[in-house]
Amino acid sequence: MASDRIFGLVMLFLALAYMASATQIQTSFLADPVGPRAFPLLVGGVAALSSLVIMLRPDPDPDWPVARTFLSLGLAVVVLVAYAYALKPLGFVIPTAIAAGILSYQISPRPLAAALAGIGLSLGLFVLFKFALGLSLIGLPKGWF
Repeated sequence: MASDRIFGLVMLFLALAYMASATQIQTSFLADPVGPRAFPLLVGGVAALSSLVIMLRPDPDPDWPVARTFLSLGLAVVVLVAYAYALKPLGFVIPTAIAAGILSYQISPRPLAAALAGIGLSLGLFVLFKFALGLSLIGLPKGWF
């Protein structure tokens, strides 16, 4: 119970800090009636309410995951940070295929299925983002052209 209350308190402070930073967003005179602060304030408000619920109604006997789960989560964080740094020099397709493949392998440890999922997600998301949503993504490294 104490771990839930500590987590709820930490998340409440983070939500309030997020909401305080959202109030610092500058608005122009051409902004829409709702303004750019509304969405961040809404997200912070939901996070604060969720934190209060966690603090006031904690789980009586939380089950902590085994150490291997923490290692898997750590690997996922490392993969996502490396993915963020690899996007600019390597383009979208290659880092996305590698990251999605590794994360897919963590979900279901079948190498061929994970590789196919990574490639499929990479190509599918590239087509969706580039052509359907019109984002200016670089597909492959610039030096390859």
